[in-house]
Amino acid sequence: MVVQIEPTAETLYDQDYYLWLRTTINQLRAGQFSAVDLDNLLEELETMGRREKRAIESLLIKLLEHLLKLKCWDEERERNQGHWKGEIRTFRREIKKALKDSPSLKPYILEIFDECYQDARTEASDRSQLGIDIFPLIPIGSLEQILDENWFPVDR
Repeated sequence: MVVQIEPTAETLYDQDYYLWLRTTINQLRAGQFSAVDLDNLLEELETMGRREKRAIESLLIKLLEHLLKLKCWDEERERNQGHWKGEIRTFRREIKKALKDSPSLKPYILEIFDECYQDARTEASDRSQLGIDIFPLIPIGSLEQILDENWFPVDR
């Protein structure tokens, strides 16, 4: 006996994401709540929240990495400090924008600060090819200092 499997009907979400998004927005605006693909909408909203957290974590690690290189990579400081400071300002600006859009992420930054600092030490060590012990185990500044657009670490 041969069992036939019925193909599952693809949803608009599976067929055309952008069209699904526009349709969902229009349904919500029109108050057609019963027509909304609620399962996929909830999944998208949860994904957006995770994406925001990952983005701010990545920016913080990159910011800390560049601050560490500026402070500790003596041989390259003179040649690269302009680039590093430019990157530091860019990462600070992006973090500031993210926190302005989502102020509730501020406690999250505090929660991940120490872990991000340790990740930044590893990144700085890898990129500089200097031993990890060159980069201080304890953060080189408070979160407030790290995010302050006018603060830069003092050379060792």
